Amino acid sequence: MNPGAQLKRDIGFFGAAFLVLNAVIGAGIFALPGKVAVTAGLYSPWLFLVVGLLFLTVVLTFAELASYYDRTGGPVLYATEAFGPLAGFSTGWLIYLARMTAFAANANVMAVYLASLSDVFASPAARIAIITLVTIGLTWANLRGVREGVRTMGVFTVLKIVPLLLLVLLGLQHVTGATLLPGRGVQIDDIGGTTLLLIYAYVGFETIGVTAGETRRAQHTVPAALVRTVIGTGILYFLIVLVFISVIPATGYADATLVDVGRALAGPAGAVVITLAAVFSIGGNLAGSMLAAPRLIYSLAENRLLPQWFAHVNEKHSTPDNAILVMGGMALVLGLSGNFVELAVGSSVVRLLGYIICIAALPVIRRQASPEQQAQAWRLRGGLAVPILALGVCGWLVAQSKGDDWIRVGVLLAIGIALYALEKWYYARD
Repeated sequence: MNPGAQLKRDIGFFGAAFLVLNAVIGAGIFALPGKVAVTAGLYSPWLFLVVGLLFLTVVLTFAELASYYDRTGGPVLYATEAFGPLAGFSTGWLIYLARMTAFAANANVMAVYLASLSDVFASPAARIAIITLVTIGLTWANLRGVREGVRTMGVFTVLKIVPLLLLVLLGLQHVTGATLLPGRGVQIDDIGGTTLLLIYAYVGFETIGVTAGETRRAQHTVPAALVRTVIGTGILYFLIVLVFISVIPATGYADATLVDVGRALAGPAGAVVITLAAVFSIGGNLAGSMLAAPRLIYSLAENRLLPQWFAHVNEKHSTPDNAILVMGGMALVLGLSGNFVELAVGSSVVRLLGYIICIAALPVIRRQASPEQQAQAWRLRGGLAVPILALGVCGWLVAQSKGDDWIRVGVLLAIGIALYALEKWYYARD
C-alpha cells in the first residue's frame, strides 16, 4: 500500500462542485429534450423539473450520508459500515463498472460529435486516435495529481456551460406564455419509461463522496457542493428544455438535438458552437469519471476487499496510481473494441441498486455514528421521511427495467464476488 505516501486534500468547494456538475451533465442533455418532448410535448420542461425534485430526495439522502465521513470511498463506506464488507464490495464494484463502461461509451460519443464537425475526424482511424488520445491524456493528468484532475474538469466546465448559457439567453426571446404555462392537457403514454429516461440526466452525483479523502473539510464541503450543484443543474435543464420546445416545431421533436436549436438561433455558427459544447461536456464527464472511479477500487483495496496492489499511492504525486492505470487501460480497451454496449445498457439499473443499498444504510449509520460524527452531520429534517421517499423513487424506477438488464447485473455481480472471495482467501492466508 506504500504507507509512506498519502492522498492530499487538494479539492475545495469549487472542485467538488465541478466533480458533481461534470458527472451529471454529459452527453444526455444534448439529445434528451427531443426524446422527452415526443411524449410530453410542451410539458417537457416541467417534467424535467418534477423528476429533478423527486430525485432530489435521493441527493439529499446522500448528502447526509457524506456528512458522516471524511475518508475516500463514498458508497463503499456507507454500505460496508451498515451491512458488512460483502455489501460494501458489491456496491462499490457495480458502481465502478457503471462508471468505467460509461467512460468508454462517452469516449465513442465524443468521437461521433467530432466526426460531425469535419470529415477529418470521420474515419475509423480517426475514431481510434480520438479515443486513445482522450483516455491517455486524462489518465496522465490524473496520475500527476488530484489538483491537475480538478483543473482539467474546471476547463471543461467553462467550455461547456458558457455555450449552454448563451443558448438559453438567445432562446428566451422565443418563449411565450403558451410554452411556459401550457393551458391544454397532454397524455404521456409511457410515463415510467420516460421518467427512467429522464433519470439519465441526473445520475452520477454519487461519485463526489468517493473523493472525500482528498476534499478539504469534506463533511461540510461534499454535502454543500452536492445539493447546490444538483439544484442548479435542474434549473439549467428546465431553461434548456423550455428553449428547445420554444424554438423547435413539434413535428421536429423526434430527430432534433440542441445542435438544431443552436442552428435555428445562430445559423451554422450556432450549430458548430453547440457541437463543440457537446464535445467539451462529454470531455468534462470523462474527466470526472477518471478522477472519481479509480478511487472506488482504491477504497475497496484499502478496506481489504480487493488486492492491496490497487491501494498503492504514488509518493511524488500522492495519487492512487495503480487504480488510475487500471481504469484508463480497461476504459481504453472497451472504448476501442465497442463491445461495451451491452454492459452500458444495464448501468442505470446498477446505479439505482447501489442507491437503494446506500439509502437503506442511512438509519443504521445514524445509530452507529460517534459523537464527533453526529456533531458534523448534515442531518435531514423530518426523520426518515426523505429517505423513505427516496427509496420509493428508486424502487419504482428499478421496476421499469427489463429482464435482460437483470441478467447483465447478475453476471457483473458474480464476477465481482469471485474477485472478492479470492482476496478474502489470500487475506486469510496472511
